[in-house]
Amino acid sequence: MEFGLLGEITVESGRVDVGHVRQRHVLAALLVDANRVVPLDGLTERVWGETLPPPSRSTLYSYLSRLRQALSEVDGVEIIRRPGGYLLTVDPARVDLHLFRRLVSQARTAADGQAPALLDRALGLWRGEPFAGVETPWFDNLRATLLAERDAATLDRTDLLLRCGEHAALLPGLAEQVAARPLDERLAGQYMLALHLGGRTTESLAHYDRISATLLAEAGAEPGPDLRKLRRRILSGDQTLTVWAAGSSRGVGAGPIPRQLPALPRTFVGRAAELARLTAELDAADTHRTLVISAIGGMGGVGKTWLALHWAHRHLDRFPDGQLFVNLRGFDPVNPPTPPAVAVRGFLEALGVAPESLPHEPESQVKLYRSLVAEKRMLVVLDNAADLAQVEPLLPGGARCTVIVTSRSQLVGLVAGHGAASVPLGTLSDAEATELLIRHLGRERTDAEPEAVAELVRYCAGQPLALGVLAARIVVSPLLPLAGFAAELRDVTGRLDALETGELGGSVRAVLTTSDRALSRRAAEVFRLVGLAGCPDIGLEAVASLAGLPVGPVRQVMRELVSAHIVVEYQPNRYRLHDLVRLYAAERGRAELPAEQRHAALRRLVDFHLHTADTADRILAPVRPRIPLDPPAPGCVPLAPADEAAALAWFDAERVGLLAACETARDNGWDDRTWQLAWAMNSFHLQRGHRHDSLSSSLLGLDAVRRLGDPRGVVIAHRQLGHAHDRLGQHTLAAAQLEQALDRVEQLGDLVETAYTHRVLALAAERWGDDQRALGHATEAQRLFEAAGDTVRAQRMLNSVGWLLARLGRYAEARTLCEQALAADRGEDGDPRGVAVTLDSLGFIAQRLGEHTVALEHYSEALGLIRELGMNYIEAEITERIAETHAAAGDSRLAVDAWRRAAVLYQQQGVTRGVERVQARLAEVAGRG
Repeated sequence: MEFGLLGEITVESGRVDVGHVRQRHVLAALLVDANRVVPLDGLTERVWGETLPPPSRSTLYSYLSRLRQALSEVDGVEIIRRPGGYLLTVDPARVDLHLFRRLVSQARTAADGQAPALLDRALGLWRGEPFAGVETPWFDNLRATLLAERDAATLDRTDLLLRCGEHAALLPGLAEQVAARPLDERLAGQYMLALHLGGRTTESLAHYDRISATLLAEAGAEPGPDLRKLRRRILSGDQTLTVWAAGSSRGVGAGPIPRQLPALPRTFVGRAAELARLTAELDAADTHRTLVISAIGGMGGVGKTWLALHWAHRHLDRFPDGQLFVNLRGFDPVNPPTPPAVAVRGFLEALGVAPESLPHEPESQVKLYRSLVAEKRMLVVLDNAADLAQVEPLLPGGARCTVIVTSRSQLVGLVAGHGAASVPLGTLSDAEATELLIRHLGRERTDAEPEAVAELVRYCAGQPLALGVLAARIVVSPLLPLAGFAAELRDVTGRLDALETGELGGSVRAVLTTSDRALSRRAAEVFRLVGLAGCPDIGLEAVASLAGLPVGPVRQVMRELVSAHIVVEYQPNRYRLHDLVRLYAAERGRAELPAEQRHAALRRLVDFHLHTADTADRILAPVRPRIPLDPPAPGCVPLAPADEAAALAWFDAERVGLLAACETARDNGWDDRTWQLAWAMNSFHLQRGHRHDSLSSSLLGLDAVRRLGDPRGVVIAHRQLGHAHDRLGQHTLAAAQLEQALDRVEQLGDLVETAYTHRVLALAAERWGDDQRALGHATEAQRLFEAAGDTVRAQRMLNSVGWLLARLGRYAEARTLCEQALAADRGEDGDPRGVAVTLDSLGFIAQRLGEHTVALEHYSEALGLIRELGMNYIEAEITERIAETHAAAGDSRLAVDAWRRAAVLYQQQGVTRGVERVQARLAEVAGRG
């Protein structure tokens, strides 16, 4: 063999040097999963385990690099880096471990005349203990599994030779094996049969007595039913007795080998991580665990059964004693759930138990089932389970069976009580969903309309059932363009109708209905309200206000919805609904909940967002003028963030929910809430650089406040919208809105609002490149604040005026004003944001005066503050100015590093002009180099 693992680790019988011991272990860890990606963390765990200190990433990369170089001499073998891990490509037949398993699998389905040679070849690959010298838990477990597979193959070989009349040649070896393994009932049966066939029946029965006494003394049990049956047949002189094979996949007396798995799914795609997880759980099985169970959970229609079947068909060689399958119909829209007793009887029949031999009591049937599979290497697939009570009677009692349970419920009891591994299953990625459509429809049809395919994928949101239903409709309509189906799905109100097949149970709506029916009354009601909220995700406290209930009971309700895989708790106390699930919930809510209840719930949700946002905004922008709010609706309990970090964290989490609440307020005619929400979230949008969100909410706010006819509100809304346009570089639109705001506010005679409007006009004029005009607006804003007696805001305009003076080259005046601003902002009632932006101004002044060290000190302090405060919108600008300072100081290396960071920051914010400006500077430096 070119790659040896069944003994010492070798490559081409030692002709290829693959390095020191630990490097060989890395190679072995990759070879075990040849042609499959091994995650980097998994690779470390396999090779170093828990008893040795893990290597640094650089050390592991070094090992892999050297292995690549060594294996470059071996044709057809390569170590490839993949996202998340490494893949070793090789023909499995060149690795003794994989060839051994393939030969054993072939032998178990071959004719008697061919099987012994296959097993001899398989067993001949062994050179000693697998992975000799490797001592980590992962390799120890795998070594134990492989040794058990070798023993089973040896026993299978003995069965075959007994059938062929080779009992005399087998006896010496069997006697030695029995002495070494006195509790192995299968081995004992083979020895008894060899003795009996050789005319030594008395010794055969005496050996039964010995193993019976040994089992009773050491295990407190009698021999199993198969060994007892063999004794009875020997005593009766059964002339048909030629082989006994308890636990074997072959031979007379072993019973049929069940092969109940449904066909391999033809259009299965993706799921690499989940398949690897299932395989890892199988590989990790050891003698200390009574059962290996993998519970695959996920919402209806997400592909749990297909995953289980795909994985099972790929690993049939690991289950030579057969595969049992039952659809428990826990959430079937047509048929009632399958009782466990019915499933057990079906399993017993598949295992060869005649109906007349079945015990009458269900409990006795379960015991018989467990006895028959106790020592078999079988796979049991329990599909579509409703709950733990339906699953538990079907769990084998032995240590060699593997069970896969699929369910829409989380089956926490299965994990806690039986050590099951939970394998949650989400939706497909866009790439996987596209591939699924291609497999259904053919590449010619999908390539002809790529834009329509992308739209279909987006509307099905990665749910395999939705994609399958849609594909079925398209396949039976070969003349209709895909764009027509996309247009049908585009209509949100009819999207679920478009995913119907007309067959009972064959639709997304039918599948979701079965999950919905299993919910408690309160959970079903909350589910509908969350759907009506229109938020792609939502926090626990928001749900509580939506439902008008305390947080404690709502948390229990959400746990029920999570357990049913109707919602996903993707962060602590934050929940997400699949798009189609949300549409279904909203549909049921509109159909079943009274209009008054829906209206009151949505009003509470909007008020929760409005009042929490207003409180958080007071923390983020304490000097901003406030607008009066009505008290929150009864049953609404807004949050009160404790500090700036908490306020920003809440805004970040609820960013999408706030926009949805603003739209909900608009749709329900609550114009006051609409514009107040738009106003309350604007400081956050600007601070975080969410410029498009600012524009969207500002447009909603202006329309709403116009309908209200609030003159001051209209001024504020025009100003906010103008600022949003300006931040997006839409200067003409910005100017129009800001001039309207100025005209209206001057008519009102409100000095403070007029000052604020001049302040925003100063910011806009600066971006338009008119620094002189900007200075005029900033100076006027400062004057008006002072005239209105607002000395705090007047002081905070000092930096704005100073900054503009600096841009006009009046550095001495600028520095004086900025230093005054810095002193005020660092005072008792100061503003850390003002400190940050004023330090930026002072850095700019020092930079222009050639004081590079001073400039960098100011910029560095400013950058630390803005990161601490989450002021993302100016981080890119300061980073760019740091680059320019380094360049002016002659340090091109640091300048290039800073420009690259600035480019990334501008890219993240979608500031195209900033990206282009920085890239031009980088190109200029590269050209000089």
